[in-house]
Parts: sequence; structure tokens; C-alpha cells
Amino acid sequence: MAAPDLQNPPNSTAVLSLSGDHESHDSQLPDSGGWITFPFIAGALTGLTLAAGGWGANLIVYLIEEFNVKRIDAAQISNVVSGSSSLFPIVGAIAADCFFGSFSVIALSSCVSLLGVVLLALTTLDFLRPEECGLASTLCKNPSKLQFSVLYSGIALSVIGQGGTRFTLATMGADQFHKPSHQAVFFDWYFFSFYVSAVISNTVIVYVEDNVSWKLGFAITIVFNLIGLVIFLLGSRFYRYVKPQGSPFVDLARVFVAALRKRKVLISLDNEDYYCNHQHQGPVKTVTATAPTKSFRFLNRAALKTEGDARFDGLIAKPWRVCTVEQVEDFKTLIRIFPLWSSSIFLATPIGIQISLTVLQALIMDRHLGPHFKIPAGSFLVTSLISTAIAIPLIDRILFPSWKKLTRHSPTPIQRIGIGHILNALSMAVSAVVESRRRRVAHTRHLPVGSVTPMLGLWLFPQLVLVGIGEAFHFPGQVSLYYQEFPTSLRSTSTAMISLLIAIAFYLSTALIDLIRRTTTWLPEDLNDGRVDNVYWLMTGIGLINFFAFLVCAKMYKYKSTNEGSTNNGVR
Repeated sequence: MAAPDLQNPPNSTAVLSLSGDHESHDSQLPDSGGWITFPFIAGALTGLTLAAGGWGANLIVYLIEEFNVKRIDAAQISNVVSGSSSLFPIVGAIAADCFFGSFSVIALSSCVSLLGVVLLALTTLDFLRPEECGLASTLCKNPSKLQFSVLYSGIALSVIGQGGTRFTLATMGADQFHKPSHQAVFFDWYFFSFYVSAVISNTVIVYVEDNVSWKLGFAITIVFNLIGLVIFLLGSRFYRYVKPQGSPFVDLARVFVAALRKRKVLISLDNEDYYCNHQHQGPVKTVTATAPTKSFRFLNRAALKTEGDARFDGLIAKPWRVCTVEQVEDFKTLIRIFPLWSSSIFLATPIGIQISLTVLQALIMDRHLGPHFKIPAGSFLVTSLISTAIAIPLIDRILFPSWKKLTRHSPTPIQRIGIGHILNALSMAVSAVVESRRRRVAHTRHLPVGSVTPMLGLWLFPQLVLVGIGEAFHFPGQVSLYYQEFPTSLRSTSTAMISLLIAIAFYLSTALIDLIRRTTTWLPEDLNDGRVDNVYWLMTGIGLINFFAFLVCAKMYKYKSTNEGSTNNGVR
């Protein structure tokens, strides 16, 4: 995972290449960007991730202990917040791709998240939170409308700001390189930096919040957010800036409309009958397809030339009646990748449920390490982050080189995702077994409501290690797949697509938990009287069914032509 020695002097005008063949256009790209920008991208990512993790990782505990919110309700709120944190990157990515560019979106979003964490810090003041309440008490005072308003405003602004930076930073970082091999190394180091930062925020900052004060913990998040913003701005003279090209979604809509309007026109076998020209403005350069592919042939009608479609100078006269071959092929790419993308929704949904339930389990387990140290409940999740941070370089430096020696092929992004599916399902099964044992211990002791089960919280570690290793496979694999396969005009959107599926997964996990609460007795307020193990077994079954659906989608998927000119099956 060592970074190549790539020197790129700063301060030159950026050129956006819309070609998938980055390797063949090195000489046409500007002398800016490259590895000199990585410290600024990684520094900004580190600061912003520390800030986001500082309040997000311990949100469930903060709601329960400081705002007197019931346990399952706090878990539901946390899932909604996590879903929103993953939804807004799509908004930020679209804004970056279509209108403002990545730099402006990241800078503005960092300011918004800074305002959000300031509001969250204000909720630690006595007049902006309810009176303290014991964990087992049923006479807790609810927060006032003002207190809830400040709390939710801070969360909302923090989520919006976080959404505009996380994956847009990844895209901007990848845009600094024009060789896919360098981009792949960048993604590995990017996620390594992300997970290391998340580990620190989930341990050090959470420990400060639980054992020193919430005021100091939230103050630290403000400082890190500000540091991340400053570091990002300091690198502005070195970045390669990719100009937004307007909304590519309009072009995609035109393909559908044009194909529909020409549905009665016969498809031609002559390549000359299809429109391949494209109007260019400024320094934008494009290599377009010269003939449509045979897949989804009904869409080829959108590029079929008919009378009156083009002007005398060859440019399109009726953009909602004829499109370029390139636009048609971009639309087909999105159709082909959609089944694979959607199969990952139920890869992430069990993880969302596991995250919430693990914190609740930790609250009623023995969290002591020795006589004087007690692990914060919110810090248990750091186990998965640590395992991911350790697994990524091991996979990159040891496993994949060995894989290539044995098979003579590097593992494809789809194969990485498939391994992640298997490990994720195994993690859910381990979670079920551990919870079954915890429940038996609690019942044999006849514990009163709210009591701690005399079972070490360390038993939660194996399931979190497995899910973390799984993320080391499927998370970079998905980002690499979407960045590689999506149309070039949707680069920011491509890396944010994983964020969209995580958002949907967290919302689904919230809905599933609510459905389980309504239809079963598995999730009462006192988990000792529930059947959390059944919830995990249900997630195991969903994961296995989804894995087989993924295999079907992977078998049918064909990669776009690589630089070597090959087109590979997804599971090859």
C-alpha cells in the first residue's frame, strides 16, 4: 500500500478528461494534484472524522443519560441520524458534480458541520438539558421543546455538514490522480486514514465524554472540526480542480425520453446511423463511443439519427429527441450496475441493527477491564473500526499479492464485496450465539430490571472483529467498483452511491426494529426479558438470502472494458 513517488508541481489549470482510459492521457493532464495533495486531503479527513465520531459514536449514551430518552427509542434516533449521515453525501456529490465543484462543497460543508457541533456543545449547559435521571428510574423529566430544538438543530447541521465532506473528499482525492493504479492506492490509504481517525474518536473522545465531562468532549470535537477545515484550505494551491459540467442527470433523462419517442423506429445495424458528435466547451476533452452496444438495444433508438435531429453544423437540434452514443452507454451502465448496488442494501442493514443493539447490550454487561477501568459502551464499536484499519493494509500487502500469484489475476471489486457478504453473515450468527449465552446468564441469576449481567462485555468483540474485517473487503471494493464503472460525469456521485445504500440500510434497520417491536416481544425496554438473539438469527437469514441474490447479479454483470481492452465477468 506504499504510495508511488509521483511528483506534480502545483498551480496549473485543470482539465477534465471524460475518457475512461486515464492511462493513455497522462501527457494531456495538468501539472497539479498528485501525491503532494494527499496530506491535505488526509488531514482534512482526519479532523472532520474525529469531530463527527466525537458526537456520533456516543449519541445513544448521550440521549439515554443526559436527555432521558428510552433505550430502544435512543437506538432508533441513532439509526435515523446514521441514515441521514449517509444520505446527505448524495446531495453533496450531486452539488459537486453538477454545480459547484468538490472544493466549494467540502469547504462549505465543513463550516456547516462546525456550526452543528457548536450547537451540540451548547446542549451540555444545564439550562439546555433536562434534570439528571437514574437509569432505572421511571420518573424522569422529559426535555423541553427548546432543549429538543437545540439538540436536533445541532444534530441536523452536523449531519448535513458531514454529508457534504466524507465521500466528496474521496472523489476530490481520486481526481488528483489519472492512473487507476494510483487511484486504487489512494482509496486504500483514504479508508485507512478514515478508520484510524474513527478509532481515535470512538475511544479517546468517548472516554473523555463518559469519564471527564460531556462539555470537554464536545469542545474537542469543535477543535478538530476547525483543524480539518483549516488543513483542507491550506492545500488549495496544490489541488487539481475539476470543473462541474452541469447536471448529467438531465442527459440521462433525455436518453429515456428520446428512446420512448422513437419506440416505433427500426433499430439500424449501420454505425453511421447513430449520433456520435458532442459539443465541447473550454478545455473539456472527450473520447466517445462510435457505436452503441447490443445490450438494452431498445435504448439505442435514442442515438438513432432521424430527419431534423441535427443542425447544419452537425450539432444536436432537438436534445430531447436525439442523444449521443456516449450518453446512451452511460445510461446503460447505470442500469447494469443497479442490481449489484441494490444487493448491498441488505449487506448494510444487519450492520445498522448490530451497531444499535451492541451498544444496548454493552450497557447491561460487565465493561470493566481490571478494578479501575471501565470501557464506555459507545467505545465497543471501535473494535470493528480497529479490525478494519488493521485488515485493509494486510489485505492490500499480503492477501491480494498472494491471490495474484495463485490465480494470475488481481481480485476484482465484486469478489471483494462477495467476501464481505460472507463475513457479515457469519458476524450476525456469532452475535446471536453470544446474546443467547448472555441471556441465559441473566436468567439464571434472576436479575432485577436494569441490572448488569455478570458477563464480560469482551464477549461482544468477536462479532465486531468479523464485521470489521468484512468491511475491509466490501467497503473499498464498492467504492472502487462504482468509481471505475460509473460515467465520468458522475464521479462524485459514484463514490457517494455507497453512502446512499448505507442511508437506505439504516432507515430499513430502523423500520425493521420498529416492526419487530410491534409484532414480537423480542425487544422490550429491559433486554433481559427479550430475545435479541432471535433478531440476530433473523439478520443472519436475511444476509444469506441476500448473498445468493448477490451471486446471481455478479454472475450476470460485465465490467466495462479495462485499459487492457478486456471485458470480464463479475465473478471471474
